[in-house]
Amino acid sequence: MSSGEARPASRIEAALRQLRVQIEGQAYAEVLDATTSLLEEFPENRDLLYLTALAQRRLGRVADALRTLERLQRAGGPFGRLYQERGHCYRQVGDMPSARAAYHRALSLNPTLQASRRALSALCGPGEEQDLPAQGPAAADGRSSVLEHLPRPLLGAYDHYYEGDLTTAARIVRDYLVARSQDAEALRLQASIATRLGALENAQDILERALEHSPNHRGLRADYAAVLMQQHDFERARLELCSLLHTDSSDRSTRARHAFACLSLGRAEEALQGYQALAREEPERADWSHAVGYAQQVLGRAAAAVDQYRRALQQRPGWGEAYWSLANLKTYRFEEPEIEAMQRALEAPDTAPADAIPLCFALGKALEDLEHYESSFRCYARGNAMKRGIVSFDVADIERETALQRSAVTVDLMSARARSGCLDEAPIFIVGMPRSGSTLIEQILASHPQVEGTLELAHITRMTNRLALRCAETGATGYPQLLESVSPAALRLLGETYLAETRPYRRGKARFIDKMPGNFRHLGLIHLILPNARIIDARRAPLACCTSNYKQLFAAGHEFTYALSDLARYYRAYVELMEHWGRALPRSILRVDHEHLVEDLEGTVRRLLEFCGLSFEEACIHFHETRRPVHTASSEQVRRPLFRDGLDHWRHFRPWLGELESMLGEQAEPSSSAVGSAPH
Repeated sequence: MSSGEARPASRIEAALRQLRVQIEGQAYAEVLDATTSLLEEFPENRDLLYLTALAQRRLGRVADALRTLERLQRAGGPFGRLYQERGHCYRQVGDMPSARAAYHRALSLNPTLQASRRALSALCGPGEEQDLPAQGPAAADGRSSVLEHLPRPLLGAYDHYYEGDLTTAARIVRDYLVARSQDAEALRLQASIATRLGALENAQDILERALEHSPNHRGLRADYAAVLMQQHDFERARLELCSLLHTDSSDRSTRARHAFACLSLGRAEEALQGYQALAREEPERADWSHAVGYAQQVLGRAAAAVDQYRRALQQRPGWGEAYWSLANLKTYRFEEPEIEAMQRALEAPDTAPADAIPLCFALGKALEDLEHYESSFRCYARGNAMKRGIVSFDVADIERETALQRSAVTVDLMSARARSGCLDEAPIFIVGMPRSGSTLIEQILASHPQVEGTLELAHITRMTNRLALRCAETGATGYPQLLESVSPAALRLLGETYLAETRPYRRGKARFIDKMPGNFRHLGLIHLILPNARIIDARRAPLACCTSNYKQLFAAGHEFTYALSDLARYYRAYVELMEHWGRALPRSILRVDHEHLVEDLEGTVRRLLEFCGLSFEEACIHFHETRRPVHTASSEQVRRPLFRDGLDHWRHFRPWLGELESMLGEQAEPSSSAVGSAPH
């Protein structure tokens, strides 16, 4: 930031400090005069808007305060103090039901807000506060019960954490730990901050060290399991959760996480039973109904999934996630009353981004099915813009990473290290862009009696993270440059480690599939540690693939899909790197174009099976009859026969794809298929 940019920031910070002093002195009129002037220069400053609303309410201008809070919600999204102030406003004008809902929402986002807690105690009858539906991250993290007993500095750090000020929270907890290095709650907060910042390996390290000193601390162990799950280490997470359930089998939050871990390990029936038990115990909880629906969807029971998603919407009207789950079946068609309900919910002033974003995508799908393509695209664009605004992503990082792979992992290196790793032939990697037909290829191969379809496994990414962390700690050359100096024995050990870590996802078949699309970034490492692994590049026509990604709201990851410019740059980086791998690994990669697969199913299936060293099986042609858990957005599509009609569907949106088409350049048009052969 230039010096010219720094001065206004310092001035606004000084002004805010002065305004808080005036608030404490009850000089509300002076505060309102000052904030009105400052908002002309800083119209979306969250703190200014909050203090404006507070001053307006204290001056009796409640209607103005509520309008300011609506403006604050649009500018800064939901945070606890916004809802607390809204609760104060409603209480001041006698709207007690709205006040109770606002206070509860405030506490679900920030359980340190004692004013909201006291207000709820005064407004609710015995047990009513507990019966209100839990929402938000704070309600889900299980810390509310311990916060009131924390020392004041740590409570203040938690307040900043829940309000999104991670920098201040990190500074306070770091200072606090200087004198209390083993304080479990402080370490728990430090790990949570690292998790929110995306430093999952760091969070895992903090929690492991904390558990060495406090092995019986349930909160630490629960957080540790959660961090493991975020890294897709579901088997270790499941074991940690089993340990927690062994000492308290009634903990519903732990049971829900255990069910999710089981679902992620392919134990879908066990997961379904766990969710159904929770739903029986709390029949009005929308999230349990939704979880049952998702488990049914994974198991291929679409009608049962629809029933549960609709039930969740009855329990929590306007819930964006449930609407998107219906849309994400890809086969569901919304009825007119449902479309109207989505439109009302999307335009309601108190709809939080967590609901508005999936509502945009669901409504986009509903209007697309009605062939209202311009209105549909506007919904998708709105949802993408909102999502892009809250994710931390820079596509330049991907471009730098792929360029580094091209320069460091050379043809000569691959030739010199040929067959250095573990020679096991079990793994089949399917890589490429999301929404490129990879789930279809997986379903075809998993229909073969010798092949296990697993999940989008994160083990290669975790391995690269560990390598990079080790290099950072020792000062050694970083990844991927280090691959030039890794010994054949170390490469073999890495391959054996991958096979050991993925074993919980397998059921004893000779071959298994790892369908993590982003593994295309690490094909050099994969080939070095597993030289006999088959690698399949799932390719789809560029504009069709990018458009499909733009219409998809992913559960996690794939942050590059929420802007057309990011999509174009990511796609170009992917193609350029795959061209490099084609030169470096000429006999180890088979490219399968989705369009060719649809046009010539049997011929493409025969090529796939031959490449993988598998005998031809008629079941692979009839892949849609295979019954197995499928977790991706294509779960229902791969359970139906192929139809050519969908290949050109993207063209309905072409009038609004100019930026994407321009940035893709010559890559906007698909090239001819490249066919590899099986490695020897």
